[in-house]
Amino acid sequence: MYRFILLAALAALACAPVSRRVPPAAPVNTADLPVASDAAADSLLTDVRTLAPGIVVDLRYATSNNFTSAPIAGYEGNHAYLRAPAAAALARVERDLAAQGLGLKIFDAYRPVRATEAMVEWTKRVNREDLLRDGYIASKSRHNLGVAVDLTLIHLRDSSELEMGTPFDTFSAAAHTANATGLAAQNRQLLKSAMEREGFTNYDQEWWHFIFSLPDQMRFDRVIR
Repeated sequence: MYRFILLAALAALACAPVSRRVPPAAPVNTADLPVASDAAADSLLTDVRTLAPGIVVDLRYATSNNFTSAPIAGYEGNHAYLRAPAAAALARVERDLAAQGLGLKIFDAYRPVRATEAMVEWTKRVNREDLLRDGYIASKSRHNLGVAVDLTLIHLRDSSELEMGTPFDTFSAAAHTANATGLAAQNRQLLKSAMEREGFTNYDQEWWHFIFSLPDQMRFDRVIR
């Protein structure tokens, strides 16, 4: 009898579907990574719209529509760059979502080192260094590596954003990916699942933030124009 039960359990496991979930990105001490030359940045970073023209780009840090209420150093154009493999993976996400009548809007992608430094300085100037402590603003960011992207889902019919429970750059527990209910929770999971299928990992304190792992990482400070 016990042998029969064991064999049945093994058979069930053998028939179970294989999970496509991608393991979390390995921790990287970005402070130890070199800042690459502008020439290296030009050769390694790809404008995501060259691979996926349908993606909407709304770089908030190039405008005053962000948490500092002013454009941030290093952002002089509305172009979203990522390392080439990450850009290709994001293009696949966009194609998959299009079958559901959905698309992507990018709020931030590659971020120059000088922009990260400007954000840190802002927290000190306005006495909000708690945002560094609590993990909402990074002093050394994966965005500097061209492997992180902040984005949301949109309806292709009119480019309207899906309900996500909080706006982009909400610095509170309400923005934690798991902290939503109803339609917002469903939409967060839809975005998370679509991104994970192509190798991205969600940062659980920000529903909009996703990371793509690459072995040869370096920081960039090329101005976005």
